[in-house]
Amino acid sequence: MNLCCFRRTKTNRDRGSFFIFTPIKMVKGRQGERIRLYVRGTVLGYKRSKVNQYPNTSLVQIEGVNTKEEVAWYAGKKLAYIYKAKVKKDGSHYRCIWGKVTRPHGNSGIVRAKFKSNLPPKSMGARVRVFMYPSNI
Repeated sequence: MNLCCFRRTKTNRDRGSFFIFTPIKMVKGRQGERIRLYVRGTVLGYKRSKVNQYPNTSLVQIEGVNTKEEVAWYAGKKLAYIYKAKVKKDGSHYRCIWGKVTRPHGNSGIVRAKFKSNLPPKSMGARVRVFMYPSNI
């Protein structure tokens, strides 16, 4: 279904201001159910041994993933840790650290993820978005 609207354009003719109304065609948006682009995950902490911790790799629990076999689908998928900063940057208080699922960690559905910059300590227990792309299907 096409809808027709008018765009108001200001022009200067003979030192006077005129508005010209030009028709524009608009296409009605697709109706239907919303498409899910990501699943939620929780940052559990850094990868660590008994004494050392490795902040360049984080452990993430993805909701609904409980086995090593289910984790295989998420390998290579992108993650985003979104947080709010005090100072505006590029017109927004929200910032994002991107990462990638690298491999499973153990047998219970935990994944290892590497982020572009190491996650801050306040991110422990926080939510991350695990996106459904890039897809291997």
